[in-house]
Amino acid sequence: MTAHRPVPGRADGSASFIQIDSISFSFDPAHLALRSVKLSIPKGQFVCLLGPSGCGKTTLLNLIAGFLSPSDGYIFVNGQVIDGPGPDRGMVFQDYSLFPWLTIQGNIEFGPSIAGLPAKERRERAGHYLDMVNLGHIADRYPNELSGGMKQRVAIARALAAGPKVLLMDEPFAALDAMTRNHLQGELIRIHELEQPTILFVTHNIDEAIRLADRVLVMSPNPGRVVRDVLIDLEKPRVRTSLEFARLYDAFEADIGHAAS
Repeated sequence: MTAHRPVPGRADGSASFIQIDSISFSFDPAHLALRSVKLSIPKGQFVCLLGPSGCGKTTLLNLIAGFLSPSDGYIFVNGQVIDGPGPDRGMVFQDYSLFPWLTIQGNIEFGPSIAGLPAKERRERAGHYLDMVNLGHIADRYPNELSGGMKQRVAIARALAAGPKVLLMDEPFAALDAMTRNHLQGELIRIHELEQPTILFVTHNIDEAIRLADRVLVMSPNPGRVVRDVLIDLEKPRVRTSLEFARLYDAFEADIGHAAS
């Protein structure tokens, strides 16, 4: 946060877990990336940010992560204003961002180690999340020995092992082949059901958003803003060939077409 702006004691609508209070962001005076975004996200909700390239999806995610500071407005997580990165928010990137000099076990233990957990507890926590992503049998391997899908499963396990309240995911499956992507979408749905983290997931893939999300926020560029906010009231796992799925797909496709034009 910029030092000259006083930080309010609480967000409006403080019952929400994540409160985004009229934030705007500019990379430079000529480029307003986001304008007056207001959102309220309850604890445990899976939210997809959907929209064309350049609409501010990743910028909004980076603001919530604390990697960027708003030009105006505030972001609160669990009633606390965000003024930088913190262990309450875990990030999963498209490019995995694993430490190549550490084993898979070492990568997953990294966050708990920084938090000061004893070695035995770190090992147990890493083992729990390795088993959750079905990689317990390769704990002693290094990232360069893994496929892209395996690396992303490790990245998810590493983020969860740090114990975040919010999981931020920036197009984590975009670089994967269709079969691996489909498998990891199913794994993420299962993890969300088990762990119930609050998830914000950036995607430009309509099918992915409908399959994963409890709620989809459609964003529009120039400047970035939320133009549609939709609760997805379909039981999981969702059937892509169902009429309800197709109707949602057509509606979101029309929204994104208007946003990009």
